[in-house]
Amino acid sequence: MKVLLYTENEKILSKSGLGKAIKHQMNALKAVNIEYTTNPKDDFDIAHINFYGLKSYRLAKKLKKQGKKIVYHAHSTEEDFRNSFIFSNQVSKLFKKWLIKCYTLGDAIITPTEYSKKLLQSYGIKNDIYVVSNGVELKNFGHDEKAGREFRKKYNFKKEDKIIVGIGLYIERKGIIDFVELAKQMPKYKFIWFGYSPLIFSRKKVRKAVNTKLNNLTFAGYVEQETICQALNGCDVYIAPTYEETEGITIIEAASCKTNMVVRDIPVFNGWLENGKNVYMARNVSEFKNKIEEIVSGELPSLVQEAYNIAEERKSENIGEKLKNVYQSCKALQNEKIKGENKI
Repeated sequence: MKVLLYTENEKILSKSGLGKAIKHQMNALKAVNIEYTTNPKDDFDIAHINFYGLKSYRLAKKLKKQGKKIVYHAHSTEEDFRNSFIFSNQVSKLFKKWLIKCYTLGDAIITPTEYSKKLLQSYGIKNDIYVVSNGVELKNFGHDEKAGREFRKKYNFKKEDKIIVGIGLYIERKGIIDFVELAKQMPKYKFIWFGYSPLIFSRKKVRKAVNTKLNNLTFAGYVEQETICQALNGCDVYIAPTYEETEGITIIEAASCKTNMVVRDIPVFNGWLENGKNVYMARNVSEFKNKIEEIVSGELPSLVQEAYNIAEERKSENIGEKLKNVYQSCKALQNEKIKGENKI
């Protein structure tokens, strides 16, 4: 079996969570010895479409006419499109209709969580929907004290500095405004945010937040995976103040690095993250502030080992097996169709 892993605008998407998810797919398929190509002109058995752009839609329609089986990966929803860029809220309903048009081309749909599956079903999508995490490369993200020291050296942090890390694009949904507010309220802590997107597309209050000048606040921009791993190992607490996700890859990466973390208490985490059991959760700036202080002071016990189990469950080999099962289900449907046509 050979799979087409297809996306478009690779250079742009490579700096996003979607770009990271596609890299994880490649590693997952390698882990279970499934051959793949990224070239739609190659020969392949199943097309795994990762984006909702016009080129992806047209390719899916073309391949479907040729009798190819399509797996459409639902990385995005209307809910996580809202509060992202300027005018995103105004066009979110149209975006939802377009997503439905794309996703329903799939003989099977993959989405990362039960939460995002329920959202898709609420859109009226009747196609088979499989839940498969984006996963994590454990060999690239692991507990590494040396990497942590390198991070502190690279960004001129002292050994005694208490460092809080956030990761994400410059969009409101990621909680970047709350991150800046926390930096204002906690001047004794160092705050550093990794990630970048052009501010010209950001809403006014996000631009204002990113341009905030504080001695304890750094916007480091886009960095490579190695630096993210170093930061997760070198910080005292990773926080995810995001308001909406389909999963949250950086949370799994932080779990893999055995990093203390506080995440926002939102529905997408129900069923796999539990407050006080494998992570700490907060609902607002005040609660984030309290949880950070209690973790750093030692008042709250570390949950890093419990969180690591989340990453272990989502390692590449396990994700590869789940993808393989989805592909085989599609292949079985194709074989049944061929048998039926031969009988006729």
